[in-house]
Amino acid sequence: MSFVSKKYKDALSKFDKNQVYDIDKALDIIKEIASAKFDETVEVSLKLRLKKSHTVRDTFVLPNTYGKEKKILVLAKADKVKEALDAGAAYAGDDEYIEKIKGGWLDFDVVVATPDMMKDVGKLGPVLGKRGLMPNPKTGTVTQDIKGAIAELKKGRVEFRADKAGIIHIGIGKVSMDKAKIKENILALYEEVLKRRPADLKGEYVDTFYISATMSPAVKINTKSMAV
Repeated sequence: MSFVSKKYKDALSKFDKNQVYDIDKALDIIKEIASAKFDETVEVSLKLRLKKSHTVRDTFVLPNTYGKEKKILVLAKADKVKEALDAGAAYAGDDEYIEKIKGGWLDFDVVVATPDMMKDVGKLGPVLGKRGLMPNPKTGTVTQDIKGAIAELKKGRVEFRADKAGIIHIGIGKVSMDKAKIKENILALYEEVLKRRPADLKGEYVDTFYISATMSPAVKINTKSMAV
């Protein structure tokens, strides 16, 4: 039997885990039950009803940013290196950084690459791929518009992706944030997920929608309260 802490039990006693709450009440509960000594991340977990052939994946910009600024590595050549550094990238270059990553260096949070670098970047798949750091045209991280990509990442661009079980799990804010800002981020995510509904899908699309804090139990949300 897994261990359940006293704090976790106390949190569970403050709401009915079998009840479905509207988004405002759910956020009130999350703020009340969060008890960690650090500023917990507000997380969203939703399950989609998908066929095996379906892929639900996209990027979007959070209306309200949170957390520390991401360290951006840009893999590019010549003039694009200067463009990247001027736009705020933490690091930018080509072969030097390819070799550093091969050697185990991972002091960055996101990688952006120009198309002409992808032949070499592809060799980093075993290192970057399993950490979710591989640049991808679908997420806007393989592009000639380095300045634009960095600007969006700094504004709070995030990626969501449904796994094989149809589950999307993503951080959306901090408990210390104003409730209205957290709500705005959640609604923005929900709207983007709805836009990615597979065209041939019949019936219900979103099965369940939960929010939680890092160390707290999850609260189930009534998606009808999130009409967009």
